[in-house]
Amino acid sequence: MIKQQLIAKSLSIDIEKSQGFLSLLRRLAQCIAALWTSQTTKRAAKITAFIVSIDSDLAILLSKSEKQMSSFIERFTEKKIYPANDKCLQIKTIDMHTGGEPLRIIVDGYPNIQADSILDYRQKLKAGFDHLRTALMFEPRGHADMYGCLILPPFHPDADCSAIFMHNEGYSNMCGHAVIAIMTLSMEMGWVDIINDQAQLNIEAPCGLIKATGTVINGKIKASFECVPSFVKGLDQTVYLSQVGKTIQYDLAFGGAFYAYVDIEQFELKLIPENSSRLIELGKEIKHAVAQQTTLLEHPYETELNELYGVIFISPALSEKADSRNVCIFADGELDRSPTGSGVSGRMAIHYARKEIALEEVMLIESILGSCFSIQVVKEIQYANSSAVIPLVTGDAYICGMNHFIINPDDALNKGFLVR
Repeated sequence: MIKQQLIAKSLSIDIEKSQGFLSLLRRLAQCIAALWTSQTTKRAAKITAFIVSIDSDLAILLSKSEKQMSSFIERFTEKKIYPANDKCLQIKTIDMHTGGEPLRIIVDGYPNIQADSILDYRQKLKAGFDHLRTALMFEPRGHADMYGCLILPPFHPDADCSAIFMHNEGYSNMCGHAVIAIMTLSMEMGWVDIINDQAQLNIEAPCGLIKATGTVINGKIKASFECVPSFVKGLDQTVYLSQVGKTIQYDLAFGGAFYAYVDIEQFELKLIPENSSRLIELGKEIKHAVAQQTTLLEHPYETELNELYGVIFISPALSEKADSRNVCIFADGELDRSPTGSGVSGRMAIHYARKEIALEEVMLIESILGSCFSIQVVKEIQYANSSAVIPLVTGDAYICGMNHFIINPDDALNKGFLVR
């Protein structure tokens, strides 16, 4: 019985948590060694006395161990979801990237707005809820180059969903990298039926209806989309840059948004990450100058699309796998990490107009990171009495996180901020 008590006492001690356990063992060993030299009656009495003597020491050690564990770590282990109160707005997102360009897809928490069209919905977002865009795009939840997307029920009768795109300056009319990400996510989440390793999704964007497809190849998803009619507005245009002190050439085309296309060799720069700051400076100056000096920013059907969205710098490819390199500076100095889906669509219109590419001829365009989009012209059409093309753009996207954001009205910085 006495031996069982000793074993039970020993086993009840957490070796790692009890700092004095080794000293207790030494005391126990000394006691047992002395006991074997004693008479049986005295031996039992001494063992009982020893058990009593170490009871208080064990109680102190175990008490300290329990206090150290239960005061923080146990609570931390049991409670890891913040119980936001009713006054806090909660927004859930799934974060992705396409060729390195981020996309924050809003899946829950945005207000419901009654609107007659996607452009009407976007206008009402601007007027009444733009603080939510800045809260999700700006710091501390985002950064100066964050990009986002709000998925909505469709307004167009042939669409499966609508998508409103947002960034650091406001809202955009088209976003190819977002379409590729949405198509990929739809297949990953089971939002679309996958039949014979293929799925389809018609996405209504502010610029029009985008037909997206996804294909499973060796277990990986490749997403493609047919862009809206893309067309050239002006080739070999010129604009004077006051800060640079020179006149440069550019082409103007529409691929879901209007872009000025500029050969970077005019500035003797390489399209590499090390030159990103200079590229942003030049892109912002060119965008401002072209927007001020050109009269060609006219969409044949939607006046809300009559704006210069960005500047695309072009250079020869820096890798052997690609045909060309593309770097887009858009919005308020955002640098696209991907080759820019709408941007390469406009490029196809330019190359086709110059007879530099044939129908269904594939061109591989890389980004500043070396990520690639595959592009081809699949159709030539008449669009508002002018020639236009339908480009097919292919790329891949990946899910990189899920967020549960909290916007607390008591937080003075709840609308977000930018320091750049």
